[in-house]
Amino acid sequence: MEKKQKRVYKVVLTGGPCGGKTTGQSRLCTFFENLGWKVFRVPETATVLLSGGIKFSDLSAEEAYKFQENLLKTMLQIENTFFALGESCTRDCLIICDRGTMDASAFISCEKWERMMGANGWNSVELRDNRYNQIIHMVSAANGAEDFYTTEDHACRSEGMELARELDYNAAAAWVGHPYFDLVDNSTDFETKICRMISSVCLKLGIDTGDRLLTNSRKLKFLVQGPLPSDSVFPPFQDFEVVHNYLQTNTPTMQARLRKRGQKGHWSYIHTIRKPKIRNQVVEVRTQLTHRDYLNMLAQKDDSHFTIFKKRRCFLVKNQYFQLDIYREPCHPRCKGLILLETYTSSEDSSVQKSLPQFLTIVEEVTGNPLYSMFNLSLREEWTTTKKFCHALQGPDEEVPGAVKANGIKGGLMQEWKRNQLLCQ
Repeated sequence: MEKKQKRVYKVVLTGGPCGGKTTGQSRLCTFFENLGWKVFRVPETATVLLSGGIKFSDLSAEEAYKFQENLLKTMLQIENTFFALGESCTRDCLIICDRGTMDASAFISCEKWERMMGANGWNSVELRDNRYNQIIHMVSAANGAEDFYTTEDHACRSEGMELARELDYNAAAAWVGHPYFDLVDNSTDFETKICRMISSVCLKLGIDTGDRLLTNSRKLKFLVQGPLPSDSVFPPFQDFEVVHNYLQTNTPTMQARLRKRGQKGHWSYIHTIRKPKIRNQVVEVRTQLTHRDYLNMLAQKDDSHFTIFKKRRCFLVKNQYFQLDIYREPCHPRCKGLILLETYTSSEDSSVQKSLPQFLTIVEEVTGNPLYSMFNLSLREEWTTTKKFCHALQGPDEEVPGAVKANGIKGGLMQEWKRNQLLCQ
């Protein structure tokens, strides 16, 4: 029997004042300890230092800059200590960081942040994307649960409601661009909010929680009409170059793909395996790779698929996190000019519609439509002749979307709709 590979998973819990971060950390810790994992909790560096008598109001501009620089250096060293323990641990290990490196950028100007990055040889891709597996932002109660906002239980907290909202937005904006960034809002009661947070970690790890953490969070996808408005119309955003390659697999009920994602010449690499449904949920297992591992695995590329090239733009609108994928050439003609907007939500459909970016022209929602599956979009063969077109984006008892029928995906492929149950992006 093949030995199960040990996992070390690094998650940052961040958020605005009174967002449930402290409670969430405790509950997440207990949940994973009950699963048999070793859990390490990295303390918040800022709280450790500020509790020693430091007051920002007493610091000059240069002293404040040096303090933030030293805070970040201290944070990196504290985290590295726990990361090393995680690697040497014999059990699966969850490392929960109470805030992370990018939180420091929320408290200084962009110019000073770039100066700090250059002076220390740091870059945002390494500090944000490659350092942590997942970021979870717990939205402040000051934003959507005002009746529950309080500063009484925190010795280092004194923010009023408006300042709390501003700090909450700045903390979220600091992490925009991380490939696995979950924003947990106040659209539900607090207990459900905590369950949503824990569930988001389990989902990324491919852990089946059964009915213990029932939530209604779902991924939504929208077709956007080009051309896009000018950059100045967008809220603060992060742009990335993204390259996807599908890999060969031993069974048609499983998909494997590589993703290369970067900014300014710095790259992160992810291997994703998409497994058959468990309890009617698609399970994806993601593994961070080194550049060497990425190149080695690229030799397994599936030549029946084109390489997919995109520009991905990440931004926040009204506490909703969006990813805008702009397909680029070289590509199949079906992808030319294609623009797709994605987001995750647990809100009602009417609320989602109101939160969509008003500066974009949304054509229609295409969630679950196989015509907009990256797996299908990347196929070299025409959809009307290929035997690899993947239908099963939805449950096995649901109707094939009419758009597929209208595009001639029928005959033998249609008969395989329920039999093959291939998985799609």
